[in-house]
Amino acid sequence: MPTIIARHQVGDFNTWMQGHQDRVDIFSPAISSFQTFQDMDDPNSVILVLEVTDPEKLQQIMEDPATDAAKERHTVLEPINMYHQVEVPASIGEES
Repeated sequence: MPTIIARHQVGDFNTWMQGHQDRVDIFSPAISSFQTFQDMDDPNSVILVLEVTDPEKLQQIMEDPATDAAKERHTVLEPINMYHQVEVPASIGEES
């Protein structure tokens, strides 16, 4: 199960937090769980660490107009930067 990290700004952290259950409902078809983090220096910068069960479905959710409406209600600001883990070959950093 891949882990994906999503990072973005919000207009108002308290409004965004009130939308937690909406996020659970919206993303549950594509993820098994997620953790929420707030930047210690910028309270309107948030990170979600998603345990993804269906990456294609997650992409569909992110492109769905209904998701855009939820983002607006929750003061989500674009861009939403998404990161996936990459495997680092064992040979990187080793001397030959």
